[in-house]
Amino acid sequence: MKNPAVSNIVSVPLVLTSGETVQSQIFSFSGVRDAREHFAIKLGSPDAEAPLVRLHSECITGDVMGSARCDCGPQLNEALRRLHDHGGFLLYLRQEGRGIGLYRKLEAYRLQEEGYDTYAANRALGHDDDERDYGAAVDMLNALGIVRLRLLSNNPDKQAQLVKGGIQVDALVPTGVFLHQHNRRYLEAKVKHTSHTLDLSVFQEHTR
Repeated sequence: MKNPAVSNIVSVPLVLTSGETVQSQIFSFSGVRDAREHFAIKLGSPDAEAPLVRLHSECITGDVMGSARCDCGPQLNEALRRLHDHGGFLLYLRQEGRGIGLYRKLEAYRLQEEGYDTYAANRALGHDDDERDYGAAVDMLNALGIVRLRLLSNNPDKQAQLVKGGIQVDALVPTGVFLHQHNRRYLEAKVKHTSHTLDLSVFQEHTR
């Protein structure tokens, strides 16, 4: 397999949720280990030594349709704003449904309506709690020349997999907590099953 490399860079104006239009660069790649169409977005002026980086897994229902079942859409919007303000990269990874795909995720949604939490629903369908492999992200970072970074995330597994792949993570920078009545069980499950560093306690009384 050939070494990971940037295959194309294009400039694209993005409209943030604030209504502000900002300039970005979008990178495509070749030689990434799983051959999916992952891409990176560069915003602002990233720190040369340890840029702020967000790994964001594709969520069509949240990112595109604004589903309230999860916090993916708000996390994406927050990341784009913070990366523009402070400079950095967002790696958009084609890992729908924590790696199980859109159709299987929709089947999991049906089970959630029957009382399963998001992880129990995956297991009932024969999947692991989280099937995402961040090796492709390591390849993309290497292609971008990034071997040291600050990771914008509440997910310790992302940090662990990057470190295992040879990337130095100087800090885990927490995202916001986007909790409301429609996604409370989902976020509680993330804390319980995959040790996400989300402090939900201060929000509980407002969402029950």
